[in-house]
Amino acid sequence: MWSAEDGGASRQAGDPRHWDVTGTPHSLSRLVIAATMVVAAGNRYYLIGHTAGEGATGFVEEFDPLTLEIRRRSPDLRGGPVWPGGGAIINSGDLVVVFGRHVHRLTTDLDVVQVGELPRDRPYNSFVELENGALVTKDFGGARPGEDVNFTSESCELLALDPVSLATVASVTIPDGSVARVSAIGNDVVVVGVQRLWVWSLTDEGFVEKLSVPYRRDGGGYGWDAVIADGRAWFLTNGAGSERYDGSLRGKGVATAGQEVVSVSLADGTLSRFLVHHESGGLVANPPAVIPQHELVVGYDSGNGVVTAFNYRQGNVAWSRPLNHGCHPMILNNGDLLVMNDWHVDAGHDDVVILDSRSGEELSRHHSDSIVQSVLFGAPGDHDDIYLCSFSHLSRLSWGDDER
Repeated sequence: MWSAEDGGASRQAGDPRHWDVTGTPHSLSRLVIAATMVVAAGNRYYLIGHTAGEGATGFVEEFDPLTLEIRRRSPDLRGGPVWPGGGAIINSGDLVVVFGRHVHRLTTDLDVVQVGELPRDRPYNSFVELENGALVTKDFGGARPGEDVNFTSESCELLALDPVSLATVASVTIPDGSVARVSAIGNDVVVVGVQRLWVWSLTDEGFVEKLSVPYRRDGGGYGWDAVIADGRAWFLTNGAGSERYDGSLRGKGVATAGQEVVSVSLADGTLSRFLVHHESGGLVANPPAVIPQHELVVGYDSGNGVVTAFNYRQGNVAWSRPLNHGCHPMILNNGDLLVMNDWHVDAGHDDVVILDSRSGEELSRHHSDSIVQSVLFGAPGDHDDIYLCSFSHLSRLSWGDDER
C-alpha cells in the first residue's frame, strides 16, 4: 500500500506485486463527499478529503480496509480556498495534510500536533517529501470553478517546510504560474508551469534553478502533474477547462491544438511530443502513465474520450481506444496491468477498467458506484484489491468467488 499519493514523489503510480484479475469483480462503496485519496502505514488505512464552499475544512478518516467502515476521524482541519489538497505518511511516521492554505501534522491516531498557515491566499495542491526530509509545496495557479477559464497566475511560490515544525526553511518565486502538483526525484523538484517546465534543486543555500524548458505552443493548453521516469519528466497538456467540471470532463476542453504527452529530459532539457488525439477540445486534469518496463507512455484526452499508448523509444503508437478516463492512472503487476476509468456519460456512473498495458485489451471491469467521473486518486490495497476516490464515493474493488 502507498504512503503517499501516486506512490511517491516521482508519481510513477506503480506497484510490482501480482494481482489476479481473472476472478469475478466485486465493488464495495461508501458515500463520502469530496474524498481525495487513500494512504496507509502498516495495516492502518487513511482517507483524506475536504468539505466545499467558503470556510472549507479538511479531514482524515482511518477506515477498515475491507469494510470501509470509519474507525476514527480527525478534528476538522483548517483550510481556505478550495482545490483538492493531499496527504502522506512521511518518514517520521507522522501524517501530513496540505489543504487550502494550511498544512497540518497529525499522529497516526489523528491527533493534530502542528498547524502552519501558508503565505499566499490560494489553495496549495498537496506536497512531496524530498530525500533530505523537507516537505515541498506550492500554490495552485489556475482557474477554479466559477472563474474565468483563461485565468492563470503570473507566478508561483515554491516552499520547503521543516517536517516537524512546518516552518518555511526555503522559498523561491518562479516567474510562471503553475496548476500542476509538484513532483520530485532526490532533492530536485519538478514544477510544470503554464509555459515552462522547471527543475529546482533544494540545497543548503536554498532553491537553485537547474532547468527551464518552454513547452507550450499556440492553441495548446498548460500542463498538469509530471511523472518522473527513465530520466525524463512526462506530462499531459491542454489543462484548461477542468474548472468547468460538472461531474464529467467530457466536452469541457477549450484547446484548439491536439492533446499531447510532453517528455523533457532532466539531463539536458531535450523535448519530445506524442500526439494522443488530434481533435480540438482536448482536456486533462491529471498525469499520464509511464511504464519503463515496457517503454510505454499512456496519454489520454478526457475532453474527447480517447486513450493512446506509445512505444516511446520508437515513437510509434502501441494502441489506442475510446475510454472516458479522467483520474490518476495506476500501474500494477510490475507494469503489465494498467488501471483506468470509463465514465458513462448517459448512464451517469464511473467504471474502473483493468487493461493489458501492452495491447490495451480490457481484462476486467468494475462498477465503482461513483455518480460522478473520478478526477482523483486511486491506490493499491494489501488484500488483492484497489481503492478509488471520487467526489461522491470511496470504493474498494476486488476479485474472487466470494466478496471479501
